[in-house]
Amino acid sequence: MRAIQVDRWMEPEALVVKEIAAPRLAADRVRIGVKAAGCNFSDLLMLKGEYQVKPALPFVPGGEVAGIVLEVGSAVENLAVGDRVLSRCALGGFAEEVAAPASTTYRIPDSMSFEAGAALPTVYPTSYAALVWRAPLQAGETLLVHAAAGGVGLSAVQIGKALGARVLATAGGAAKLEVARDAGADVTIDSYDEDFVSRVLEETDGRGADVIYDSVGGETTDRSLRCIAWNGRLLVIGFASGTIPEIKLNRVLLKNISLVGLHWSAYPEREPERIDACFEGLFAMAEQGTIRPLVSARYPLERAGEALRALGSRATVGKVVLVP
Repeated sequence: MRAIQVDRWMEPEALVVKEIAAPRLAADRVRIGVKAAGCNFSDLLMLKGEYQVKPALPFVPGGEVAGIVLEVGSAVENLAVGDRVLSRCALGGFAEEVAAPASTTYRIPDSMSFEAGAALPTVYPTSYAALVWRAPLQAGETLLVHAAAGGVGLSAVQIGKALGARVLATAGGAAKLEVARDAGADVTIDSYDEDFVSRVLEETDGRGADVIYDSVGGETTDRSLRCIAWNGRLLVIGFASGTIPEIKLNRVLLKNISLVGLHWSAYPEREPERIDACFEGLFAMAEQGTIRPLVSARYPLERAGEALRALGSRATVGKVVLVP
């Protein structure tokens, strides 16, 4: 089969398509004919050897796919050949076929495209767990989403609206602000030339945001504490800025706020029993039309390096997918 194989630590430009053996099927896995594979920043770091998880060489990158079940392992009972599915497969997605764990593979609604399915398994569960379980965000509250035009930010905007919140969104430049508006943001704030602190306070009559979704870190986190409401919750999602902030705890005390972390990738080990409920909730939202994964760019396998380079430059919006 055709696949992207990493046989040494490399830059994305060095990625090439190779002919390799089809994946072997274990009893607890399903073989999926890949129709689309989502690209994530972790894929870029992994092939350079800079990610916290370093797979044994050689490996096929790609942690999320959507496609059709071609074969099921002997211990698999909940899936069948021909099912349309998505999977959080961890590795192996940048290929024509992948052997994925049945436990992380789900049937997708008939109304969901394969590309949308491949865009869902990482960013949407992250935002669902953060906003539904960890915050939890209530109808009528104000949600501030940083970097709202990226994959994880857009998912937070859409889920926030689905939960009945008023959503304020920051993004850089007019084009990205338009993407956030299309996703449902009620108020958009240009992070290039506006002070989001004063704008949030203005939009909330001085009260501040009840929940702040922060995947940026650095100075953004520090400034967010200046526009968070009494009893507010700051969701720590990631550090896209490259800087891990140091919190001044007097602000946490004075505003009675909560700092809430979310590590979605740890749920399969820590709380595996909750994962099914997460996807059930997301599929229900998708059927209702309240979440719509945005795929902004599609690349063939041969251009996987170009796709990851575009993702790493942060010039993209929504999700980037490979289409084998």
